[in-house]
Amino acid sequence: MAPQPGVTVRRAAPGDVPRLVELLTLGASRPGKEDRTDEAGYRRALAEIDAAARNEVLVAVDGGEVVGVCQVFAVRHLQERGGLCAEVESVHVHPDARGRGAGSVLLRAAVEQARAWGCYRVQLTSDKSRRAAHRFYARHGFTATHEGFKLRL
Repeated sequence: MAPQPGVTVRRAAPGDVPRLVELLTLGASRPGKEDRTDEAGYRRALAEIDAAARNEVLVAVDGGEVVGVCQVFAVRHLQERGGLCAEVESVHVHPDARGRGAGSVLLRAAVEQARAWGCYRVQLTSDKSRRAAHRFYARHGFTATHEGFKLRL
């Protein structure tokens, strides 16, 4: 799908936090995962992310409105001769904006940021129930090569 011409990507700003929390809440895989009443926690997180090297929250903007969000960060691996590996997290597009290319523009921007950092790989995880998201990632060249495991603390 060709991206909509008006979609741009930029780093998230503190003023975006209410919309980011809305997007995270709308995209949450389980009820109660996000807390829209604790905006301060999200603001602290965004400030910490902004202060860190190789860690960014990106937003997709369409018609002046933030319609998508993702986080991209890189970590140094011991493997691959000490290479950098990027992780893309929390990819969410507002339900009203899906299918119009914002997610594609956002994901490509995250991959390009990883490339600019010199990463040898970009990886992401997606809830097993999100079949449409899996097809979206596959269309963008991602392959399901591993089985993921999590331990909630």
